[in-house]
Amino acid sequence: MEKKKRNIVISEDAIKSKIKDLGKIITHDYSDKNLYVLSLLRGSFIYTADLVREIDLPTKIGFMTTSSYGNNETSSGAIKVVNDIKDDIKDLDVLIIDDIVDSGLTMNFVIEHAKSLGAKSVKSCVLLDKPERRQVDLKPDYFCFEIPDIFVVGYGLNYGDYYRNVPYIFNWEE
Repeated sequence: MEKKKRNIVISEDAIKSKIKDLGKIITHDYSDKNLYVLSLLRGSFIYTADLVREIDLPTKIGFMTTSSYGNNETSSGAIKVVNDIKDDIKDLDVLIIDDIVDSGLTMNFVIEHAKSLGAKSVKSCVLLDKPERRQVDLKPDYFCFEIPDIFVVGYGLNYGDYYRNVPYIFNWEE
């Protein structure tokens, strides 16, 4: 893939600006709530770290690892819990953070899982929303960018085990 030219889809500056704005919105929306951020690893770790620094509230942060992609460009549709939530989230206002929602299968699964554990409320927050690929009736409560049905990497999104560290979102030109 690296022999192809990178096409920047969303710049580092655009990402930073949107996250700053979203942090203010979440701070406002959760000002009277008991916020628990649930970061879905591994893809969302960079986005989560940057976003929670923009949320000006006492915030408890937890992690969950699911898998549905393997090393493929599309989801298999089968959601596997690799590492479950370690905290008791009963009666907390859970904000699930992920890098991207495309089919919606993973986010839908995690929302239902958090509800089953007694969360007071559950909302979703993603960096990228790819609605053209949706397989379930799900619209993220918060998102930074809506993108078309293209395969993207960078800023936490990977191809195989690589490119998560790139500070912008890109694809490869054909």
